Amino acid sequence: MEYPLKINKVQIRNLQMEDYEELSQSFTRVYSDGSDVFWTRKQIAKLLRIFPEGQIVVVVDDKIVGCALSIIVDYDLVKNDHTYDKVTGHETFDTHNPNGNILYGIEVFIHPDYRGLRLGRRMYDYRKEICESLNLKAIMFGGRIPNYHKYADKMRPKEYIQKVKMKEIFDPVLTFQLSNDFHVRKVMTNYLPNDEESKHYATLLQWDNIYYTPPTQEYITPKTSVRVGLVQWQMRNYRDVDELFEQVEFFVDAVSGYKSDFILFPEYFNAPLMAGFNDKDESEAIRELSKYTLGIRDRFINLAISYNINIITGSMPYIKKDGLLYNVGFLCRRDGSYETYEKIHVTPDEIKSWGLSPGRTIRTFDTDCAKIGVQICYDVEFPELSRIMAEQGMQILFVPFLTDTQNAYSRVRVCAHARAIENECFVVIAGSVGNLPRVHNMDIQYAQSGVFTPCDFAFPTDGKRAEATPNTEMILVSDVDLDLLSELHTYGSVRNLKDRRSDLYDVKLKRSYSAEDEDEDLKQDR
Repeated sequence: MEYPLKINKVQIRNLQMEDYEELSQSFTRVYSDGSDVFWTRKQIAKLLRIFPEGQIVVVVDDKIVGCALSIIVDYDLVKNDHTYDKVTGHETFDTHNPNGNILYGIEVFIHPDYRGLRLGRRMYDYRKEICESLNLKAIMFGGRIPNYHKYADKMRPKEYIQKVKMKEIFDPVLTFQLSNDFHVRKVMTNYLPNDEESKHYATLLQWDNIYYTPPTQEYITPKTSVRVGLVQWQMRNYRDVDELFEQVEFFVDAVSGYKSDFILFPEYFNAPLMAGFNDKDESEAIRELSKYTLGIRDRFINLAISYNINIITGSMPYIKKDGLLYNVGFLCRRDGSYETYEKIHVTPDEIKSWGLSPGRTIRTFDTDCAKIGVQICYDVEFPELSRIMAEQGMQILFVPFLTDTQNAYSRVRVCAHARAIENECFVVIAGSVGNLPRVHNMDIQYAQSGVFTPCDFAFPTDGKRAEATPNTEMILVSDVDLDLLSELHTYGSVRNLKDRRSDLYDVKLKRSYSAEDEDEDLKQDR
């Protein structure tokens, strides 16, 4: 294709009334039956009066070569079959509703001499910016399929659309819409009665605004940037639980001072208290330690309220009413509520030395700033758990862990990073360092806590948002942007969640245990 002489400047701007003469001389819609339609001065004037920011033109070297017109309507008007005449109010635009939630495209055209320069894409991108800035749910419109008449005797519209998607057939309109991230919601009939080329069919096309926030009565808007604090805990001897909690409160105070939304403690952070039971068998000592768990939970709840921070308590041993020993932890929200999570997979050493039993509850948790999941150490090495949580909407996965050797740590770290990539979420891990010479089966610890991300353009190239210094007691504070996850789900270079072959495989819970299934003494009132 031969383009005009050298192009010096391309601009997208709002349509002005003084542009009308140039528009009326240059652009006319011509249907296959020979009839033509043009926009009157009165119609353009009304569009500019009721919705000026929705009417745009593309200007090349001071010449208008393209235009896009739109209105705002309510979703209920356009979610099912409708006609162009109906949605535009017989082209009076009385259907425009400034309180609606859909940006509806009523016209896009480019001068024939300037096609092939991706100017239409620029106008669509501008429309998307309008949709986002006005917090509208989506862009929708009816799209012609002008090449369908060539195949109408061979296939139905559904098959035609699928072949266009697979690039087996080229359609100048539909191919363009699909390449601009629109998807086909359904096929409509008689959308444009005179459109013989499309055989009176049209596609209902939609682009979803991933940043859309439904209207709410809440005064506080949901956070998109979340600050997480990790405690890389030093194992040391404590005289009693009060002394241990002096150290716990120090870290909560320090992390909350940075206005963090979450603080994560490691697995078995309270293991130093087992030193008082060192004269007992290992399995007996940890059962003595489990007697502290509910009291520690209540102290954490008080800290969460006092310091205005959501606390993920790592994990602690606990004996339920069934008489079995479990590894459990608590999400203590800053509003005073709490939830329980369990270690689902126990290591061979936990079974051999302590007689630990596996938990059974797999679920995510709502908080005031993100939907989260928690997996205790070994659990992160089983991808099925994270996939189930991802399907429940998990945005951040917290992993409290305890590892003795670098080999063990590497398993946790590498698997945690894999979970971030395959589930398109953030993963936060925190472990313990140091040693406990007076506690059997807890001799040495190795850790390097960190925050991991997916690997795409909006994230660090190596997927590491932040990492602590290995084997040193410290805190790590990092921000994660939840909006980046929304972008990744829709526009990522690869889309691991979206591209799963659910026609070939799936991951399902055999039984979903609810909070009511948890042991009653873990849910008792404080």
